[in-house]
Formats: sequence, C-alpha cells, structure tokens
Amino acid sequence: MSDLYCVFGNPVSHSKSPSIHTAFAAQCRQDLRYEALLAPIDAFAASVRAFVAAGGRGANVTVPFKEEAFRLATRLTVRAELAVAVNSLRFDGAEILGDNTDGAGLLKDLTKNLEFAIAGQRVLLLGAGGAARGVVASLLEERPAVLVIANRNTVRAQELAQRFAAIATAARPRGCGYLELAGQSFDLVINATSASLAGALPPLPVAPSVFAPASLAYDMMYGKGETPFLAFARAQGAERLADGVGMLVEQAAEAFHFWRGVCPDTAPVIAALRTLAPAG
Repeated sequence: MSDLYCVFGNPVSHSKSPSIHTAFAAQCRQDLRYEALLAPIDAFAASVRAFVAAGGRGANVTVPFKEEAFRLATRLTVRAELAVAVNSLRFDGAEILGDNTDGAGLLKDLTKNLEFAIAGQRVLLLGAGGAARGVVASLLEERPAVLVIANRNTVRAQELAQRFAAIATAARPRGCGYLELAGQSFDLVINATSASLAGALPPLPVAPSVFAPASLAYDMMYGKGETPFLAFARAQGAERLADGVGMLVEQAAEAFHFWRGVCPDTAPVIAALRTLAPAG
C-alpha cells in the first residue's frame, strides 16, 4: 500500500501541494499518495490524530494551523523552534517531528532560481506574521548589510527583529512601522503579508520609492498575472519582479526530503506550474 501524506488547511481546496508532491513522487520513484484535507478550525489536532491512525506518514500544514502544529509537535527542528511555526510534520510512532521549510524554500528560490546574492544587500521584509517569522533566520544566514522588518503594528515588527537579533552574524535586524520607511531604499523587498490575496497593498511610501535601482521585488503570494504588490513595484521602478511560485515548490522539495530522504528536481515542477498560472 502506498505511503500516505497530506496537506492540512482551511481553506485547502486551492492548494497546489497535491500536484507538486505527486510530481516529485513520480520523478523520484517514491510510492506515495498525497491529498488535501480540510481541517475544522477548532479540530486541527483531532484531524492530525485521525490521519495518523489511518496510516499517515507525514503532512504539510498551511494557514491557519502553523502555530497550532508547532504546539502539537513532540519534537522540533532548530528552524521550527526559531520560527515558532511548523509547516511540515513527520510521524514516527508516538513522535510528531515538526519542521519549517519556508525559509529554506525562499532562500533557494532567491539564490538558485533567481540568482540573487543576498550578502551585502539592503533587505526589506514586509509583515511580521507567520510567513515573515519563517524566513528571517534564513535571510540573516546570508549576511545582508541591512534587514528591516516593517509592519502595520510597529511593536510586532520590533519584537520579531529582537527575537532574531542574537543569531545575526552581520547587521542586526531592525523593526519599524511603514511610515518610518520614508527616505529609505532597498535592494530586495519581500512581501510576506497576505495583502495580495485580498487585492490590497501594504502601505508603502510612494515617493521616494523604497525600491532601489536594480532592486528585486518578491511577493510570497502568487496568482494569475502580477499581484498588486508586484504591479506597484514595477510602477515604482523595481528592475526585477518575482512571485511565490518558486518558493512554494522549493519549500515543498524541502518537505519531501524531510519525509523521504531524497531531493527532487524542482525546475520542471516550477515550469509546469508557470504554464498553469503565469506570473505575468
């Protein structure tokens, strides 16, 4: 019988994870079945236990359950501990091992697929929620010259920056509100907010632009055509634009390795997703 994996979310019907992991399994000749499971908002833990009882070997976790998955895990990887959020679970008897592959996925998309070197660059991270928390450590590992975390709630941005200050090997991260970005420019601007899903924008300054010449604007969200953030970045002079499809596939590949011990080739899977939902 095929090993069973899934993604838990609410909502979850839109998830591309089943097609991604099915492609990885075929490529790596792994005998597994992967499905999307809708977990009730108030019954995530019960849904996980039912899945394990049915023979589940591992699971991805998406919104809004990443923090609950963190609490459910009986053991955590270092990167999950830093993020205080889990997006991948592995089940081994009574043990539930939690991992967070978001940061590694973002880093691989930026440095490998987009060939963007972060070292020495001025980086702006928009948002201070779970998506941002999952990638701060990975960004700091690349030794940017500056890492600023901006959020509507200034205190949350400052708390997130302080949480990761101890592991910074170059410049310490700094948290601020959006108004404090006026007059600053960055080489890499990453939108880790969910604003694009609602057709909205983080309240970034319009003039002067936060996008430096030759900058890369990166939206963790994706869809048909440019997201509102990427359209704004283009109008504001960003030289390069990228959506979150590459990160989605790269973090999935990290999870696949976490479960199966093999590394799939992400390039053909990214290309296949691009044909279904072009980034514009």
